[in-house]
Amino acid sequence: MALPAAVPEEPGDGRMEIRGLLPVPNALREVLPDGGLRRGSAVSVAGGDTGLLLALAAGVRETEGGWAAAVGLPDLGLAAAEGYGLDLRRLLVADDPGPHWAEVVSVLAGAVELVMLRPDGPVPPKLAARLAAVLRRSGCVLLVAGPWPGAALRLGVRSGRWFGLGDGHGQLAGRQVEVVAEGRGSAVRGRTARLWLPDERGEVRPLQERPLQERPLQERPDRAGPPQEQPRPATEPVAPRIAAVV
Repeated sequence: MALPAAVPEEPGDGRMEIRGLLPVPNALREVLPDGGLRRGSAVSVAGGDTGLLLALAAGVRETEGGWAAAVGLPDLGLAAAEGYGLDLRRLLVADDPGPHWAEVVSVLAGAVELVMLRPDGPVPPKLAARLAAVLRRSGCVLLVAGPWPGAALRLGVRSGRWFGLGDGHGQLAGRQVEVVAEGRGSAVRGRTARLWLPDERGEVRPLQERPLQERPLQERPDRAGPPQEQPRPATEPVAPRIAAVV
């Protein structure tokens, strides 16, 4: 896989970029202490919930560069990623980096704005500290599927249930969840929000908007259902320079 040497550094015109934040979908802003993801930080997604991971990453499309990467996530559904809003033409994938995942993340952190990661095992605190220094220098956001030592923010799905199936027929149409966020500083007390993750159109939105008139499945944590909406048209991304081959 070819990796880009750098993402263009022209400042975007979004308010969040000026504040040093990576945007997130509107429905998730209320649960994040800063209303976005702090650049140069590591964020832990408890349980590795794929839907929440992709929803948090989707805001990268609003930035000037718009590049993201997925490392150690071989089961990541590209159709689901596209449904949540990620531009697959600006998504770099390293399915199985093995024990070299930390080196891959270090290279990518200087090339993209956000990295989604599932480490291949427990992360030693010293290794997490070294990667934290890399993130601070580059301004990249690291979204980790699972625990991460020293994470600035921890998010997870406390409860969830799917909608759409009747008595042995139909198809999944949406998932209601309660998302909780806690961490250090202003996030220490925790925040919660009830959301569709996703709704029947594959979007993330507050629970009180347009409830589905369908029978819910048994309440259970699960991955996001298949997206229903076609991706938005996007401008052709600029081809990155080659820095390394993984």
